[in-house]
Amino acid sequence: MLEIVVKTENRERHVRVSAGELAGLVRRMGGDDDRFLVLLRIPDLPDVFAQVWHEAGGDYTLEHRDGAADRHFQATVDSPEVLIAALTGWARREDGWDSGPAWSLLDMGPAREVPLLDLDDDERVELETRVWEVLVGGYASRAELAELAEEYLVTEERRPVSREQAEALADRMWLQRVAEQAGWQGETDPERLTRAFVALEEAGITARENFTCCRTCGQSEIVGEGRPDARGFVYFHTQCTDSAAAGHGLMLLYGGLDGSSETTAAIGDEVVAALEAAGLDTEWDRNPDRAITVTPLDWRRRLVG
Repeated sequence: MLEIVVKTENRERHVRVSAGELAGLVRRMGGDDDRFLVLLRIPDLPDVFAQVWHEAGGDYTLEHRDGAADRHFQATVDSPEVLIAALTGWARREDGWDSGPAWSLLDMGPAREVPLLDLDDDERVELETRVWEVLVGGYASRAELAELAEEYLVTEERRPVSREQAEALADRMWLQRVAEQAGWQGETDPERLTRAFVALEEAGITARENFTCCRTCGQSEIVGEGRPDARGFVYFHTQCTDSAAAGHGLMLLYGGLDGSSETTAAIGDEVVAALEAAGLDTEWDRNPDRAITVTPLDWRRRLVG
């Protein structure tokens, strides 16, 4: 699988596609709402991307940015095969991936200087603490972190953080976490959790990570998330993610679709078994009215973007 995220004009988001799947996305381009692709690395890196624009009957406009606005290049490609080769090489970070197309440097204008944040010490600590909490949770993109940073301290009288300042703060903290995770070895507990959730989904139990903002919203929406033949559900919401990232274990909410205590307890048994098969420990007394807690838990979720 390629360590990239591919975004399309029609709002699809493909994570870790194969080379064949990437080729399929290229070949289908050209119709309404399907005229561009954006490729991001995993983890996403500021000012690093490739993108393509194509309308049916025309050539492909290929661009890539290599770390800064003054490293933004464009080429015109007339063959989907040449384009696929270039994009696959970019995704694999192959030497010489860009040797095929004829590139030109795009003039993106002077880099815009971002003013320093005008915050007192308490505000700065509060803002950075909250952004870091969500960042460590591991589910937010750089854009979502920037939006959080921009809006977090807003009052009726004041918007102390501009969009540009928020993006700069989010990018700085994102790169700090990327550097930290470069030293992680092997499978992490959140990856074990995802493996367990995939197994539960395949077994007919709707399993969702970081789902909705709270239990009330989760309980009202989880049934509609699953397949028509789903037997039950398990999920955790964003407040549960915050707790896990802070080192307090992870609370899982679960249930059967018929609403009976017996079915709920049976779903709980399956959830616990899947978690233990993935190498995670749980606390649960088989009471269908009590949440399952995954603990101890070392929350190191690798960033995607």
